[in-house]
Amino acid sequence: MWDELRRFSTLPGQAQRLFLRAMVALPLIRESLRRRGFQATQASLQKRIGAPGAPTTDTQRIATTVRMVQAAARHGLGPASCLEESLTLWWLLARQGIASELRIGVRKDAGGIKAHAWVEREGAALNEPQARHAHYEAFETEFPLSVGEP
Repeated sequence: MWDELRRFSTLPGQAQRLFLRAMVALPLIRESLRRRGFQATQASLQKRIGAPGAPTTDTQRIATTVRMVQAAARHGLGPASCLEESLTLWWLLARQGIASELRIGVRKDAGGIKAHAWVEREGAALNEPQARHAHYEAFETEFPLSVGEP
């Protein structure tokens, strides 16, 4: 625990804030999905974007946001599902003025149908370093987060 706290204290302030926001958002999103479902959760996040920062393509900021959400998912209250993690990333990017799309795909395997969620920007998966999403057939509909719209 002390090593983790020491690592956190060495992060730049922006990374610390992103990590803490993700730590709070993940369980709230989990509970909202459980109680209200996907559409209501997505609509609620859309309303809570607030005044996003100026639109940016800052790859460092995007990478930091991805890393902090993944770290919060690993160290949070219970394991986060890919949908919870992706919704959190999607929302935090939008709050910074970074447009992205939430993608959901399915695949058939011996045990039935499996689903997976990830976030894309300009056609590239952000939270999928090993291209796990490539094994899923994405729905044609993207779930874009409208940056700067009510």
